[in-house]
Amino acid sequence: MPRTSTYALTNATIKYVVALAEGGLEKAVAAIPHIVTGINTYKGTVPHAAVAEALGVPHTPFKA
Repeated sequence: MPRTSTYALTNATIKYVVALAEGGLEKAVAAIPHIVTGINTYKGTVPHAAVAEALGVPHTPFKA
């Protein structure tokens, strides 16, 4: 089971890892817009609304 789940996880996430590795965060968001939902912090801001609420800090939408 661990081997099978590792392959499943790898297959599900590899496109995001490749996008990040090839172009950095800003280009990855441009290429795959929904990747922004996985960004918790960015340059001293908190673009993830739930994380900002949990931490009691302002929510700042992601802008590359």
